[in-house]
Amino acid sequence: MDEPARRSVDFCRLDEAISRYVRPGDAVHVMMGHSRWSALVRELVRQHWGKSSEFTLIMASLSSLGAVLFRSGSLKKVVTVYSGDSFPVFTPNPVFQKAYTSGEVEVENWSFLTYIQRLRAAATGVPAVVTGSVRDSSMAENDAYEEMDTAFGRIGLVAPLVPDVTLVHAAVADRQGNLAIAPPMFEGVVGALASRRGVIATVEKVVDDLRPWSTMVRIPAHRVLGIVETPFGAHPGGVFPGPSGARLPVRGYVEDVDHWIAVREASRRPDFDDWIKEWILEPADHDAYLAKIGPERLEALAAGAEAPAPVPAGTRGEDPPNGTERAAVWLADLVARRVDETGADTVLAGAGLANLAAWVGVGRAKEAGHRVALAAELGLWDYTPTPGDPFIFSFSNFPSSTMLLDTEQVLGNLVNGRFLRSIACVGTAQIDRHGNINTTRIDGGPYLVGSGGGNDVITNADEVLVVGTMDRRRFVERCGYVTSPGARVSTVVTDLGVLSRQDGELVLTHVAPGPEPLPDRVARVRDHCGWDVTVSPLLQELREVTTADVAELRSFDPEGYFLGRARTPAAPVAPAVRVQVPHTAPDTDATERKTDVRTR
Repeated sequence: MDEPARRSVDFCRLDEAISRYVRPGDAVHVMMGHSRWSALVRELVRQHWGKSSEFTLIMASLSSLGAVLFRSGSLKKVVTVYSGDSFPVFTPNPVFQKAYTSGEVEVENWSFLTYIQRLRAAATGVPAVVTGSVRDSSMAENDAYEEMDTAFGRIGLVAPLVPDVTLVHAAVADRQGNLAIAPPMFEGVVGALASRRGVIATVEKVVDDLRPWSTMVRIPAHRVLGIVETPFGAHPGGVFPGPSGARLPVRGYVEDVDHWIAVREASRRPDFDDWIKEWILEPADHDAYLAKIGPERLEALAAGAEAPAPVPAGTRGEDPPNGTERAAVWLADLVARRVDETGADTVLAGAGLANLAAWVGVGRAKEAGHRVALAAELGLWDYTPTPGDPFIFSFSNFPSSTMLLDTEQVLGNLVNGRFLRSIACVGTAQIDRHGNINTTRIDGGPYLVGSGGGNDVITNADEVLVVGTMDRRRFVERCGYVTSPGARVSTVVTDLGVLSRQDGELVLTHVAPGPEPLPDRVARVRDHCGWDVTVSPLLQELREVTTADVAELRSFDPEGYFLGRARTPAAPVAPAVRVQVPHTAPDTDATERKTDVRTR
């Protein structure tokens, strides 16, 4: 690794920062904290638009704006965790799909933990770091992953991931060049410490002295190349200045969800380059960009960080539950029951439907007196979700968290920690009869989104609960690409019934209620399942779901982003046996299981 020369930090303009410190052929790391974008990335696009700069982009979560970099033509390869949209829902993006399918951009997929662990190996100068993730998944075929037998057991190893330069938006810098960032930290700062040449940063403000906020100084000046004072430099991402009583000396702002949605929609149109020209290429500088956003909008984003937004009114209050909502209610029932039965310490849910169901289930468990903590991979521990806001990484959830951490602490030390019992609730793009999950790519078909933290939690949690509507595209005989192995998947809750793990295979144990005879409802499950699903001889019927049951779900998602907008016609209500969803308990206790997670 190159040893950076000692020098003072360069306080400069955006254009100077990119032209001076980013070179063609660089591995450019865009660091992801809760500020998930940077004016530096816009400047990178401006200076390298239409150029074959052969960049390797190292970026955990691309989101819709990552598509702008793809359209620039400057990328050769991407090392990432998530290639998809984030707002308003988590979906594949056609720009990424086209680039990966054509081979225009090479993609290297990792889970969140292994991505961070590779950066940590580079930062600490070791040849590899031990990991408990990606084993038994398709990512185990990556060149930078290896398993070996040692005197301590069989271990997985990941090789260093070394950026040339890291781009970051921090909240505050001091005159020496130290950078302060409030948690939650998402991937943390290991990438900044791993970069060969160092860090280029935009900041909201430069102050004389950061020592009063030393607990939030994350990157030392010794690693910093250049700093640009750039108010609203994370837009359309946001900046959290810290919890009440421990705030950095800067005004924060929330994410501009409407702008994220606009990018997503533009990336699906044939005139996407016109949108990029208008919003990225033509504004002469950052001031011009902010003028285009408008002072009223910027003030609203800042005000949103200071007081919770009013809860929007839902439009589906009296509508009968649709299939998606029924599945979520049954999953919430199961979550509450499993917390009660196992004394689980934590529940971590993937974004979307699984997340809403987990919120409701954990809420019931807490009301019953359990100390279970909600966790989110961004770095939230024991948070309280905000009514009216279905987004798992919403800034409104930050102040309610008992601890604000980072992904490595939440996934590596807490949710997957040896002495904490955890439940994972996830959705899936594909799942096979053995519980293997695919969210990365379809054999002979499109790219999906990647692992996110899914592989980490599904591989290592004590038990995994899956939710989704049942159809043959999702429920397949065999996943051609395994993002997350199914060994710990115990239950799959769907709109048509529940599949439970028995003897290593998912079998139908519960069927949804309805006016049709039981054999017809079982036949419907078989018709929608991509394998010849076994029906348990002890098949039971799920309880009816009412409008009252879905009221809490809808209070979190009033606009129906994850619960769906489709109106479901009312059907005659048939009597149902009101039973709880069963769970096939593992044969080992929590300590044995957690030990087994890290060896095989």
